[in-house]
Amino acid sequence: MADGTVGSARFASLDPLIAPRSVAVIGASEDRLRIGGRPIAYMKARSFAGDLWPVNPKRDRVQDLPAFPDVAALPAAPDVAIVAVPGAAAEESLDGLGHRGCRAAIVFTAGYAEMDEAGRVAQDRLVAIARGHGMRLLGPNCLGVFNAAIGYFPIFSSSFENGWPKEPRAGRGRVGIASQSGAYGTHLFAVARDRGLSTPVLFTTGNEAEVTLGDCIGWMAESEDIAVVAAYSEGVREGPRFLAALDLARRNRKPVVMMKVGRSALGAASARSHTASIAGDDAVTDAVLREFGVHRARTTEELLDVCHAATPRIYPVRNTLGVVTISGGAGVLISDAAEAEGLPMPPMPVEAQARLKALIPYSNPANPVDCTAQAFNDMSLIGTFGRAMVGEGGYASVIAFFTQVGASPSIAPRLREQLLAVRNDHPDRLFVLSVVAPPERVAEYEEDGFLVFEDPSRAVVALAAQGHFGVAFARPAREAVPLPAVTLPAATPDEAAAKVLLAAAGVASVPERACANEDEAVAAARDIGFPVVLKILSPDILHKSEIGGVLLDVADDAAVRTGFATLMQRAADRAPGARIEGVLVAKQITGAVEMAAGILRDPVFGPVLMAGLGGVFIEVLRDVAFRRCPVTPAEAEAMLRTLRGFPLLDGARGRPKADVAALARSLSALSAFAVAAGDGLVSVDVNPILVLPDGHGAFAADAVVEVA
Repeated sequence: MADGTVGSARFASLDPLIAPRSVAVIGASEDRLRIGGRPIAYMKARSFAGDLWPVNPKRDRVQDLPAFPDVAALPAAPDVAIVAVPGAAAEESLDGLGHRGCRAAIVFTAGYAEMDEAGRVAQDRLVAIARGHGMRLLGPNCLGVFNAAIGYFPIFSSSFENGWPKEPRAGRGRVGIASQSGAYGTHLFAVARDRGLSTPVLFTTGNEAEVTLGDCIGWMAESEDIAVVAAYSEGVREGPRFLAALDLARRNRKPVVMMKVGRSALGAASARSHTASIAGDDAVTDAVLREFGVHRARTTEELLDVCHAATPRIYPVRNTLGVVTISGGAGVLISDAAEAEGLPMPPMPVEAQARLKALIPYSNPANPVDCTAQAFNDMSLIGTFGRAMVGEGGYASVIAFFTQVGASPSIAPRLREQLLAVRNDHPDRLFVLSVVAPPERVAEYEEDGFLVFEDPSRAVVALAAQGHFGVAFARPAREAVPLPAVTLPAATPDEAAAKVLLAAAGVASVPERACANEDEAVAAARDIGFPVVLKILSPDILHKSEIGGVLLDVADDAAVRTGFATLMQRAADRAPGARIEGVLVAKQITGAVEMAAGILRDPVFGPVLMAGLGGVFIEVLRDVAFRRCPVTPAEAEAMLRTLRGFPLLDGARGRPKADVAALARSLSALSAFAVAAGDGLVSVDVNPILVLPDGHGAFAADAVVEVA
């Protein structure tokens, strides 16, 4: 799966589903408005380039096409069949199709796993039938798909009553849509169509009993007819194919823009893990999307904006924004939006500023370049300012804010001529015009290769996304991470045993010793050196501070004996059923930054690494980062640099810089341990990890390793 080869084979198996040469409609209807009638009516209207075979035992003809009484009577095995009959009839039809050699089925029929347990059992039977015959199955409870290029519309949405998919504008790529929601998928199509975006392919996946969202994204990632992938997800159900699809899209330079909605906890089984309770499956999914360069859109508007800006297929690795405007206020608005998106706006070169200032003395030629409305008195100044910005400023992305002036019949033709000359000189740049204009004027500008946005703030978000795509596309494949040999114990170990397990994998811990009585504790403290930390040692007490099971600043022999007795009494009073194995005596380290790390096992994506500020701050501030395991030390350091609290490691307010490299090595080792441990590992919490000044290492001060 990691190299995409297994996933690619599965993705190609969707060809009969989305690009067939023959289609059977089981439950075909004469009524063009019924579920079994709309697909036939649509495909006839769009001149489907293949055979169309209605199946209806009660009619000789359906919508002027010869009809067949059953699957056995079909003239040949169809590439794909629409199943629009209920219950047992659906199963019987699917089995008959399989025996005929049909390669794919789209099951409109509802009443399966979305309803109840009996429906889930029935759905499992459908999947067993399909897999038994080597068929791909989309649905059940599915709205359908379409492939406009061949007039293929096996779908019962009413969206097409208001218009068909648009052809792409010259030089623009096509946007494919995959949606777990049929209604929302067709909503995306309709809004995209009305915005003029070309969306030749739509998948809706329904219950995802067999074909999943990942399959559909993967097929579009391979398709030469799709340049951009738009996806709507309520929750990823199958991890390996989804990951293979995103990896393939990245390698093929196909932007993926996804709306992932819904937030939920990992479940009661994870409740004992602080790491899992802090994460939730949405945070993990978010980390996976960022890993593959997917833009996660917050709204439908943002999703379509980013897709629109991606259609020129220009993805700058070093993205910078230059702005030319006739409004100082708009320049400030754009600057604020760029700062929020992390899109750099470096100033124009000093020499260029001076030359532009000489042309229009009251202009502001820094960046944003405010040329004022004076430029319209001599339209050549627009070209002069534009060439200076792009040629000398070197900006990868440019926004020109001309508001309604850009639509004025007295100005727009001459303005268009100047702007087009600049764009033609720099075809590798992204150009946005922020104008308020009627559709015909917008179409003219977009035919010239400009992206048109009324709202410049939305344009900034869309342009910033193109730079993120460029960085993701340029990123080399993940390096292999060597895995340690790991043998998990049969049950969750105590803290001392957990640290031994982690230390063997490369996660160092503070010097410490497990002690069964006071005398052993005193001897250990003398050897380690005062002051020391005393901690209750029990496999049943995973979070010791909650029962007062940790004592700091233990400074001498007497304090060790008193502390040992105190911990024994607290354990007896506050955790009477716990197994007590003694006390852990550990070196007390000062002058360190407290960090935390953890492993959670996501039900879809497997082991996931968490890193963040340690101690109590992890739960209070939740300043954490996640990454799918395993990670290299470089990837671990990149995670750390995304934290708001990273300056604490980087020498903020005169503090010495912490040993970030040692911490990154420990995080990488922990992630490799998680993969090597396999499904028997439930979670790991290492909190705190004490990070000493640069060159002095990072050490786990507490650890919980929970096994199944």
